[in-house]
Amino acid sequence: MNIQLTTADLQGKEGLLTEAIQEKIDELHQQGGGRITFSAGRYPTGALFLKSNIELHLLLGATLVFSDDPKDYPVVVSRWEGVKREVYASCLYAENAENIAVTGLGMLDGQGQRWWKTFRENREQLAYPRPKLISFDSCQQITLKDIRLVNSPSWTVNPILCQDLTIDNLRIKNPADSPNTDGIDPESCKNVRISNCHIDVGDDCIAIKSGTEDTKERVACENITIVNCHMLHGHGAVVLGSEMSGDIRNVTISNCIFQDTDRGIRLKSRRGRGGTIEDIRVNNIVMDNVICPFTLNLYYFCGPKGKEKYVWDKNPYPITEETPHFRRIHFANISARNVHAAAGFVYGLAEQFISDITFQDIAISMAEHPIPGKPAMMTGIEEMTKQGFYIGCGRNIQFDRINLEGVTEAFHIENSREITVTQSFENRQPLAFQGDFL
Repeated sequence: MNIQLTTADLQGKEGLLTEAIQEKIDELHQQGGGRITFSAGRYPTGALFLKSNIELHLLLGATLVFSDDPKDYPVVVSRWEGVKREVYASCLYAENAENIAVTGLGMLDGQGQRWWKTFRENREQLAYPRPKLISFDSCQQITLKDIRLVNSPSWTVNPILCQDLTIDNLRIKNPADSPNTDGIDPESCKNVRISNCHIDVGDDCIAIKSGTEDTKERVACENITIVNCHMLHGHGAVVLGSEMSGDIRNVTISNCIFQDTDRGIRLKSRRGRGGTIEDIRVNNIVMDNVICPFTLNLYYFCGPKGKEKYVWDKNPYPITEETPHFRRIHFANISARNVHAAAGFVYGLAEQFISDITFQDIAISMAEHPIPGKPAMMTGIEEMTKQGFYIGCGRNIQFDRINLEGVTEAFHIENSREITVTQSFENRQPLAFQGDFL
């Protein structure tokens, strides 16, 4: 069944159409489902709750304009930064639903400006964490296609404990200085396909997560494909972690362009998180104007407990179920121009080396006038410029056909084993070696 709406069809209270739109969603759900099509126009609303077998389709020129008043967002129990707690419902929210979709050439406007200002200046006034623009919790068969998403109050798209997601041709735009406005963050999800998206945000463009050590449900995020996407201005183009206690595995990232992102591919975690990131393949990527194209950091210090000695200490600790691990990660056919700090940063734990990493057919050229920066958020790392690959606590890391231009040092290696460099060049001079660096 299909319902076509115009602004004239809906009666609102206090200028909002929340109740009227929600009634249409609920009625259609009771009838077995169908599509609600929004004609061109502005539809002011508070939080909306999608139900099974419902598609919201926004025609070109149709905009759902979400309220910036907390009273328009009921409190629900869902994850925030990996931990289940009470939060403001997302602008579009669903729980335990299946076969839901948001499509069309229209727009969702989260009107995040007021939320960002309160977060920066009067954070204590937020009774609960800010709404996300779209979040689905424990749902299946989800489609997000063609829609434009702007000004999210916090994370833009955050599916949690969901299965079988298709995310295609989204255009996501949040200001570069907007706090924590990640683009797409699949969290403990399975079978996720992200394609043809343009993402320009104030935090990570895409971040794959699976909860923190305080998350009761240790559920993996797995079987993720990211292809044909354009990332701009984020802190990281594609990020894995730091919330990874449930494991992250089976991820492919290919045929993407990263421009002006702080870091390109970024893996991050720390002691206490547990979990494993494994079987990751990154292929056919072009980067421009990044601090560091590859960052693999197991001493990540942001968030609760991040500055404790247990996190930053470089001495080995006993390996337990709370010891994180990165392994079987492969990079190929990647170029990065105008790199500022380092070509790559790989730093494992003294007790648990990052292992089985390959870099193949990689071309990196440094910026002519680099801006000093830290390749990773890690205690004890100084700002760098024109550094090649910086490696600590790594094992079985192979570099094949690597071309580094404009570096002052091709490799800095410490406390590492089985490092191999073949058929590679440093400032057009042949570079090859193999051995342990203890």
